Amino acid sequence: MIKDSQARIVHKESWKDYYLFSLESSKIANKAQPGQFIMVRVTSEPYPLLRRPLSIHSKDGNHIEIFFQIAGLGTSLLSDKTTDDALDILGPLGKGFGIGQNLKGKEAVLVGGGRGIAPLYFLARQLRSLKSSAKIFYGGKTLDDLPLKEKLETNGFETYCSTDDGSFGYKGFVSDLLKAELDRLTPAFLFACGPEPMMKKISEMARVKNIPAEFSLESFMGCGFGACWGCVKRIKKGDEEEWIKICEEGPVFSGEEIIWQEEK
Repeated sequence: MIKDSQARIVHKESWKDYYLFSLESSKIANKAQPGQFIMVRVTSEPYPLLRRPLSIHSKDGNHIEIFFQIAGLGTSLLSDKTTDDALDILGPLGKGFGIGQNLKGKEAVLVGGGRGIAPLYFLARQLRSLKSSAKIFYGGKTLDDLPLKEKLETNGFETYCSTDDGSFGYKGFVSDLLKAELDRLTPAFLFACGPEPMMKKISEMARVKNIPAEFSLESFMGCGFGACWGCVKRIKKGDEEEWIKICEEGPVFSGEEIIWQEEK
């Protein structure tokens, strides 16, 4: 873990309540892997005290990118930062996606729901370096919730979009779009990040079709490195179930390990 108290914002883009920052942080960029995250201090004031966890969206040379949506006070304060402001960050943290030579030259499907698309661009670029074909499924409530679709397409990724209201692409949940397309696709692996109900459905699809799958879990994190026990989840370990710290042993887990919450 590296602490960089002077990670300078060198570029900022926004789409309503979605934001993309490029940060200059050479040491963190050098070690970052897809699926890992950073903890960002959003203000120098005593409140809010805790840092905010954000996925590493990409890296390029000495820079990393973060993509986030305003979801509360912390991310609202972060969105007010401007180019040349310095952020105090910790990272890279957590266990990322399992990317190995077993995926070389094969097809992978990546599914992102809303802001869950954040870590998947980094992953798609890494898969491309392995000559793997990354097909990206990107879902949101409306077209406004798909701000990165042009970036994905411009960078040459085959992208399938869905919106709950039908304002763009397939009308319905991205999990339903995936189900409709899986019969013709032959992925060797499946990766997903987004709301838990979405990932639970995708996990079941992967199980039925015998496709190995990994999921990046979202959780409230107090510290980001396992000290506070604020982000625990029940995970299968062999024949047992254990309370596991997502920040330390995740946020990425295989579908077979995750104990999904029952829908109420």
